Amino acid sequence: MDETRIRALGDELYSALCNQRTLAPLTSREADLCIEDAYHISRHFLSRRLEAGEQVIGKKIGVTSAAVQEMLGVFQPDFGFLTSAMTVADGADIPIAGHLIQPRAEGEIAFRLKHDLAGPGVAEQEVLAATESIMPCFEIVDSRIENWNIKIQDTVADNASCGVFVLGGNEVDPRDHDLPGLKMNIYKNGQFHSAGLGSAVQGNPLTAVAWLANTLGEFEIPLLAGEVILSGSLAPLIPVAAGDRMSLEIEGIGTCRCQFV
Repeated sequence: MDETRIRALGDELYSALCNQRTLAPLTSREADLCIEDAYHISRHFLSRRLEAGEQVIGKKIGVTSAAVQEMLGVFQPDFGFLTSAMTVADGADIPIAGHLIQPRAEGEIAFRLKHDLAGPGVAEQEVLAATESIMPCFEIVDSRIENWNIKIQDTVADNASCGVFVLGGNEVDPRDHDLPGLKMNIYKNGQFHSAGLGSAVQGNPLTAVAWLANTLGEFEIPLLAGEVILSGSLAPLIPVAAGDRMSLEIEGIGTCRCQFV
């Protein structure tokens, strides 16, 4: 795909973000759209956000669990960038009108790095050694593609359907925990909704972060010390609307909360 078309599609996504509207799937309009093209569209989309004053503060992997893959009909992980405009404080209100389009909440384990990770060749033990702490997290994904009618190229181009994210206040040393065995319980409006294990994300959250480091390494992009890395949802995505209250607990680690207005 030529650079002019890449920039035009990235501009469309940025306009959709700013105006809270959706687009027809890119894959329905660009028959030859490949993942590498989608990545370059995503980078242009990101550049528009950076030009507006946002800063990259982390990265994310998505569509890692079988439950989410089945829900979206996308059967390989995607990846995107986290910016300063996406952060929401634990327990804070998240406005939907004027900010989000078709949000869904997912419970995750977030990593905070103390050392850089640059693929290819990153293994799980290197991820563990590079991690300062882990914490509970809600990612509120929000596709700019109408009706979440996405293929892998659509979601990669759309910055992995990033909306906003909420980090729980308690951070712990991952070396003190069995990450695949961590159990997350999710509650919606005070009622139990679903549960998931750390093993839902590629068998081990460390494996998911290693995949992200190695995949971005193909584009010469490292995971950097100080960045937050979202490792993927442990349970199916949960549609949310104004008035909904979400909370989760990862047993032995802590909680995370948010509500929508």
